[in-house]
Amino acid sequence: MTGGLLGERRFAPFFWTQALGAFNDNLFKQVLLLLLTFVAAPRYGWDTGLLNNLAAGLFILPFFLFSAWGGALADHLDKQRLIRRLKLLELATMLAAAAAIWFELFGLLLALLFMMGTQSALFGPVKYAILPQHLAATELVRGNAWVNLGTFVSILLGTLLAGALTVLPGSLGRGTVALALVAIALLGLAASLAVPSAPAVEPGRAAWRPFSGTVGVLRDGLRQPRLRLALLGISFFWFLGACYLTQLPAWVRDIVNGDEAAVSFLLGAFAFGVGGGALLCARLSVGRLEIGLVPMGALIIGVSGIELAAQPAIPGDPLALSQLLTMTEFWQMSTLLALIGMGGGLYSVPLYTLMQLASPPARRARMIAANNILNALFMIGSAVTGIVVLSVFALSLKVLFYGLGWLSLLVGIGVLIRNPRPALRLAIFALIRVLYRLRFRGREHVPATGAALVVCNHVSFMDALVLGGGCPRPLRFMMDRPIYETPWLNWFFRIAGAIPVDSDRRDPGGVRRALDEVSRALRNGEVVMIFPEGRLSPDGEVHAFRRGLDLVLARDPVTVVPASLSGLWGSWTSNKDGKALTKRPNRLRARVVLSFGEPIPPGVAKREMLLQRVCELKSRADERLSQRLGGPI
Repeated sequence: MTGGLLGERRFAPFFWTQALGAFNDNLFKQVLLLLLTFVAAPRYGWDTGLLNNLAAGLFILPFFLFSAWGGALADHLDKQRLIRRLKLLELATMLAAAAAIWFELFGLLLALLFMMGTQSALFGPVKYAILPQHLAATELVRGNAWVNLGTFVSILLGTLLAGALTVLPGSLGRGTVALALVAIALLGLAASLAVPSAPAVEPGRAAWRPFSGTVGVLRDGLRQPRLRLALLGISFFWFLGACYLTQLPAWVRDIVNGDEAAVSFLLGAFAFGVGGGALLCARLSVGRLEIGLVPMGALIIGVSGIELAAQPAIPGDPLALSQLLTMTEFWQMSTLLALIGMGGGLYSVPLYTLMQLASPPARRARMIAANNILNALFMIGSAVTGIVVLSVFALSLKVLFYGLGWLSLLVGIGVLIRNPRPALRLAIFALIRVLYRLRFRGREHVPATGAALVVCNHVSFMDALVLGGGCPRPLRFMMDRPIYETPWLNWFFRIAGAIPVDSDRRDPGGVRRALDEVSRALRNGEVVMIFPEGRLSPDGEVHAFRRGLDLVLARDPVTVVPASLSGLWGSWTSNKDGKALTKRPNRLRARVVLSFGEPIPPGVAKREMLLQRVCELKSRADERLSQRLGGPI
């Protein structure tokens, strides 16, 4: 189950630690903004706009000054100890904030906002760097999904609680806010005490270099192609989110014709959309890094954003939330904003997982620090974009929302054109889940990174699709050239990265070219799949592996993962009761088991050993299937 991690000590204490931290962070920020706007500004004649911008600047400045240092600390120290120290810093800050709120010391509150920003900047790198040490690679998507859900729900609840508490009269309101800040900080500290140890990968000292350190981590992060795509993609998500959430009050005032309660309702729709999208991502990924969800998320954001911008304004006098809830137009806007959030969840979770996997373990926290710095830059860019569009060019809010929608749409289309293979892989996985009742075993045995060879028995023409959709990593697979060159399927095989092999003995050069392509793929760190039998099974059993497997391993001694397929014998695409594809389909939603065995280290695997491992895997899976079906399969 997706929520199983919340019952385990290796994840649950950290989840509640970060969720309570995000909750307290947003409660404090929102309380401060409300006090500055409705108490300090009228009392002292201060400029509200200047105060709000000053508060935003004081909170975001620490991300430039301390993120790189936070990343170095998280790389060089035990992350458990660092988290506890940061929670103690949060508690000290909240104790000071409680006193400042009680005595209405607004200058001190602004200084404490800087301190809270510092704590967030230092906590950010360890927040995502600790997950790969406690979770398996196949669990990272689920872990990131829960962290995203916890973060956005905490943002929403913190904002709503701030509004509810600050309307309480006089000392009651101040006392309740002060008590809430300290109590939540104490709960977060208590949760952090149960976080398991996460020792430093590269112990050492971390020097604070606010400028050279920031430039250094940005340069290192953007230098690596896969990591650069993840960092820029995540920052684009925060740019969009900041644009939408910053302009939401103005949208409610000008288009929805509502009040503060309507703002909170729409904010809740967006936050729960992001959380729902994150959990849907975990559900669709089934433990894999599914980059194909990134363009899907961007397209959902784009289409929903354009449709939101096209919604007509609700006319009449300002309406209360209870009135708006009776109107179809308001529910349409809420649904579209939730869809934008859902697209954001589908879009961002795979990118966070990619960032974790693509970062060198010894520098992972510093790469996450680079992400936080870029996020801050893009959020500043969102504020500048709003000022330019709405103030400099004096365009309407609808024009800004149209622009955001079209930008997201173009990003989604661009990602699809640049790299269509992950989206195609996702479509294949969805198709085979419709066609078969799939069960996976041992997918954690496929190495998370680096070259690997997967060898599997060959039962039907659907084998490559089932393996390609069920493997935790993208696969390159070998196939006969006549099939590869089929006119109406060639485009598909080229996008999928199939490697054609000409098995005609009159052209030995065809085999050599295929082996060269396999070598290139393995040396690039990819996973290649081979059916060593070289043909479909005539009787459902595993037959002798051909000599080509030894040639591949002699050229490139890599990790080999044995695999087996059970349940496809007897299907329309197998050779049972006649040649494959020549019979009438007679099985719908058949039970199919894809099993992966323990990996065999480089240089150890031989044909006979691999044949035995594949036969053992198939025998165990066949036995389980026959027990479930009540007879032989």
